[in-house]
Amino acid sequence: MSRIDEAWRRANGEQVAEEPPVQSLAAPAARGAGDEVILARYVVEQAAAPSRPIRRERSHPVVSSSRERHAGAPPPVAHSARGKLVVTPEIEPGSIEQYRRLAATLDALQSQGGLRSLMVSSALPREGKTLTVTNLALTLSESYRRKVLLIDADFHRPSVHELFGIANAVGLADALHSPDGRLRPVQVSATLSVLPAGRITDSPTAALSSDRLRTLVADAASSFDWVLLDTPPVGMLTDAHLVARATDGVLFVIAAGMTPYTLVQRSLSEIGRDRIVGTVLNRIEEHALPVRDYYHTNYSSRS
Repeated sequence: MSRIDEAWRRANGEQVAEEPPVQSLAAPAARGAGDEVILARYVVEQAAAPSRPIRRERSHPVVSSSRERHAGAPPPVAHSARGKLVVTPEIEPGSIEQYRRLAATLDALQSQGGLRSLMVSSALPREGKTLTVTNLALTLSESYRRKVLLIDADFHRPSVHELFGIANAVGLADALHSPDGRLRPVQVSATLSVLPAGRITDSPTAALSSDRLRTLVADAASSFDWVLLDTPPVGMLTDAHLVARATDGVLFVIAAGMTPYTLVQRSLSEIGRDRIVGTVLNRIEEHALPVRDYYHTNYSSRS
């Protein structure tokens, strides 16, 4: 039994044979209307990766920023995102630290294999994929000072722009249809740029199925240290499969106690297990996280 399978079964109350513990990371879960914000647990397993580094053709950047910000200024976030994002003071201190661990794991993968573009998705809606990719982008840019481009490739329910309180007037959809193919992200901090989904005028699937998306992502990766993409759920639409072909790898988010095991397995198989760089087990109950007490004691003793 893999560590992914073991973690998922434990999260759903199933008995499994004792094996070496998995690496656990903690971070806040996504919240839908009326949901309680709970502390989530991340279980990350690195998939087998090819030993050779990813080869990338360098090309001229096709990225221009529509807003400049002073170096060191924190990215502004919407009031509704307070307590959900790692740059807001209301979030659990332990969650910030665990997002840093997740970022460190991916940063190591980049050093080993040249990983630069990453799709973050899930099998079903409301599993926390958008908050996961957003907090990962914030952590890589703010804590690790990497230059990050966060792209909202969810044309059906775009929401990244809402977290930062920016307009969704121009974004990825416009770049896919533009003759020059130039990305025009909003620079929300010195190290983080956000490209909203933009306005869809035709079939979202048609917009993502062309080779232009692959070119845009590859060109963006020549200008940024990390290119992160949020997509629709894998188990609901074909869009995520199209985006996966344009990125170096996939980070898969799983909601504990919510997502059927068979659907997780099917979604991973459809994407291609060789494309999965790791999985994130989200929405573990707070009482199952002994690390929370450590961080509360540690941080409160300093105040």
